Amino acid sequence: MDKKEIGITVKKDKDFSEWYQQVVLKAELADYSPVKGCMIIRPHGYAIWENIVSYFNKRLKEMKVQNCYFPLFIPESFFKKDSRQAGVTENAIMLSPHFHINGGYASISPRR
Repeated sequence: MDKKEIGITVKKDKDFSEWYQQVVLKAELADYSPVKGCMIIRPHGYAIWENIVSYFNKRLKEMKVQNCYFPLFIPESFFKKDSRQAGVTENAIMLSPHFHINGGYASISPRR
């Protein structure tokens, strides 16, 4: 690693967004994903996430708020590429019956 790449190279009060990205990447809490707009949460980052979720779940239950999660959409081409490399057949990939593939992306379909 180049010496100038060690440590954080921008001041938090000058460019918070860049500072935060450097902290997360250099602390190895997360990394970039090949899926645009997504990141891979690494073990220490996931441990922090679990603590945050635990804290908020407790508070939400006290307030009688219902929690929910939203699905992750992954382009079909990623599944096809990965299944070929891993020797997995396309039949091994499950898609929700409430979604359909349109142009390589999953999208919500109305129930019929």
